[in-house]
Amino acid sequence: MDNRVVITGLGVVAPNGVGISNFTDAIKNGLSGIKHDPQLEALGFSCQIVGKPNLTPLQINTCFTALELRNFNSSGILYGVIAGMEAWSDAGLEPNTGLEPDWLSGTIFGTGTSGIDKFRESIYKIDGLDVRKLGSTVVTQTMASGVSAYIGGKLGLGNQVSTNSSACITGTESILMSYERIKAGSATRMLAGSTSDSGPFIWGGFDAMKVCTYKHNDMPASGSRPMSETASGFVPGSGAGAMVLESLQSALARGAKIYAEILGGNINSGGQLGTGSMTAPNSIAVQRCITKAMENSKINALDIDAINGHLTATSKDALEIENWSMALQRKGKDFPFINSLKSTTGHCLSAAGSIECVASVIQLKEGFLFPNINCNDLHPEITKIIDTETIPQLLIRKNLNIIAKANFGFGDVNACVIFKKYD
Repeated sequence: MDNRVVITGLGVVAPNGVGISNFTDAIKNGLSGIKHDPQLEALGFSCQIVGKPNLTPLQINTCFTALELRNFNSSGILYGVIAGMEAWSDAGLEPNTGLEPDWLSGTIFGTGTSGIDKFRESIYKIDGLDVRKLGSTVVTQTMASGVSAYIGGKLGLGNQVSTNSSACITGTESILMSYERIKAGSATRMLAGSTSDSGPFIWGGFDAMKVCTYKHNDMPASGSRPMSETASGFVPGSGAGAMVLESLQSALARGAKIYAEILGGNINSGGQLGTGSMTAPNSIAVQRCITKAMENSKINALDIDAINGHLTATSKDALEIENWSMALQRKGKDFPFINSLKSTTGHCLSAAGSIECVASVIQLKEGFLFPNINCNDLHPEITKIIDTETIPQLLIRKNLNIIAKANFGFGDVNACVIFKKYD
């Protein structure tokens, strides 16, 4: 089978907006969700600013029962379930509460870790010889597939229910894996997305690697500076993004609204060879990932109106622009528009791809390009390759047809997906 795959629902828990309406307003207006974190300051972190979602009790209690919240300590599962449930509802779907699972629907919902704070809590209890006080939900909160298991149970899903984990490409990879399942006729709809825990036990390792900024602790909103000459590292973040993917036939049959179509994409690895390593990209693989995504989507480089980049505000930003330019064979004023959500959310790690894919689809649906903030001093290595006008610093209202979205992650892994406005 060769089903067309469309997006019929979106959900998001982002540092600068929880819920699609709030998030859309934030990205349109370049509103940052990055704030000073007193806990990181007290712990002596070099980087003391973070992008962390602000959830209300109502948002939490809408998705979780009082019993589920008893002894609950997994922010990633919390974010993922809330984003996933919003996407399902936004698609006009109801949780399946019958006796038989929904065999046609499933989820692939990724994460980097699960319940790291719950792990810490459990370790202290075990070390204190209080193993009997661990409680009955430690396993479900800390197993890697916890987020997909919670979602699968709440929605009564009977198709594939699993969790993927591939560093910073996790969210984009989950979307492509779900796309392939529907494309092959193995599912009618899939809830795709990813999440990331919050807290010092997630962010501490990156701080120790000295890849996070330390120069903007007194100016949080100015800290995340993708493509800027004064970028000094990324701002750690967290959250979750989700989207309902569905066969076009199913979406039309039930009269669902359609945000966009997925034309295809590609996932690959540089094998940590050549310029690639555990933490650095192999440029040959990055370029191949992009060109194969276009080939699989049956488009050419000139069809791409805009790029939503990975662009983390590190020294690799200029290299990413070079790789895009080489892959597309476009430069200067001919280069597509490009933006980075990380300027307002920070780097949401395993949730980055899904949150950024949601932002990309919103841009297609509503016809705008959100601004890059904090890059009025564009890096000269970037402006040697592309024209400054291709990097929006103010909101641009524009009818867009195709957006290319890519993420690149530790382990020298790459994912690129091609979104198209639905006609």
